[in-house]
Amino acid sequence: MSSAPVRRILIIKLRAIGDVIMATPVIENLRAAYPDAEIDFLTERPCYPIVKNHPDLNEVIVFNRSHISNLPWHAGLRENLKFIKRLRANRYDLVFDLFGNPRSALLALATGAPVRVGFEFRGRKYAYNKVISPRGDQVHEVLFNLDALSGLGLPIETTRLYYEIDDISAAFAESFWSENRIVGQTVVGINASGGWYTKRWPLKSFAQLADTLADESRCKILLFWGPGEKPDAEQIAAQMQHDALLIPATDLGKLAALLAKVDMLVSNDSGPMHLAAAVGTPVVGIYGPTVPELQGPWGEQHAIVQKNGLACLGCNGVTCKIQTHDCMEKLEVRSVLETARPVLQRAKQAQAQTE
Repeated sequence: MSSAPVRRILIIKLRAIGDVIMATPVIENLRAAYPDAEIDFLTERPCYPIVKNHPDLNEVIVFNRSHISNLPWHAGLRENLKFIKRLRANRYDLVFDLFGNPRSALLALATGAPVRVGFEFRGRKYAYNKVISPRGDQVHEVLFNLDALSGLGLPIETTRLYYEIDDISAAFAESFWSENRIVGQTVVGINASGGWYTKRWPLKSFAQLADTLADESRCKILLFWGPGEKPDAEQIAAQMQHDALLIPATDLGKLAALLAKVDMLVSNDSGPMHLAAAVGTPVVGIYGPTVPELQGPWGEQHAIVQKNGLACLGCNGVTCKIQTHDCMEKLEVRSVLETARPVLQRAKQAQAQTE
């Protein structure tokens, strides 16, 4: 690495919600290594709220990919060039591309930074002058991101996730608890979302799990949903014997505040699951095609459940090649319940100690 002083740093992690959350330890470690540098973070608009309040960042730069992609080609080219010009004007000394797709590699190269760090993915190493061998198939994504710092010999002082809940979102969650008369009650969150259908446990199974937890723990069930997912939450509620609450439509900040207030979240592998982990909520993660050792909720208070014994487990497929979806369809409610019980019990004990 160059011996020149590092005055300005750029971190690139374009998407998605869970991936950006799992990159937040990089920010804190860079601030510790370069206490006087300006540190910027480049991401796409949906992920902006994750890092907008991070105290160790000077600026969050938004790349509006969806807007640019909808423009005529000549207008899109003009917007891309304008964006690159903006990046170059910042005169970064050090750039980390933690995303590693063709666009992020090109943006890293276009900054003109004297030190550009990235992973050896296919033909994209042309963009970097410090190339890191990726360990994405060997270590958790949090550690994979931190490898970019270790590759420069920078110390790793923390691996904790970071998300700051703003006052408006916190007040929203408090009001929701008060209006629905669940203050002081045990509340279990259920999140049936998942970016791929292969990551989704059946809705009827979620309903059976929620009813059993409500019976055993006398808890209230809070159903989470995001854009386009409300019918799924409504279907779970309709199949339950107990009354369940649905969260209202939220932005990411309000979603985080609600997740922070539940005692436990049972969730498919998804952005909200990682957001819950970031705000300190114990998670029971349901896994099938993805590998929890690589992409599970980060932290010791969480637990994982999956249908063990399947040869196809961890296939990482967005579609089921054998077309039976066994990893989710054959995962018994009993198995998830047995995993969830001790997590909820520990959460309730921890809550009692703070009261």
